[in-house]
Amino acid sequence: MPFVVIENCIKCKYTDCVEVCPVDCFHEGPNFLVIDPEECIDCTLCEPECPAKAIYPEDDVPAGQEGFIALNAELAKVWPVLTERKDAPPDAKEWDGKPGKLPLLER
Repeated sequence: MPFVVIENCIKCKYTDCVEVCPVDCFHEGPNFLVIDPEECIDCTLCEPECPAKAIYPEDDVPAGQEGFIALNAELAKVWPVLTERKDAPPDAKEWDGKPGKLPLLER
């Protein structure tokens, strides 16, 4: 069961999770991260590292966030792999917890 990055990552894009991933399954877009479900080994290391609480096991994705399962798989095929931690955007804390961010996702 792979892990999934959900909406709260949009415009927060903390990369603490990337640093602990043993298989490099994270992919980076302009303002969002995704997990490649085919590369994820379900190690559970990334979930507790996310300051925005935006990573869930596929079977536990919160109600209303199920579309992010397919979105992670889709975008992982086109976005580059991210293997190192980067600084979060300067306004990440302001975006953390704000609902309705899907229209702000940059592809």
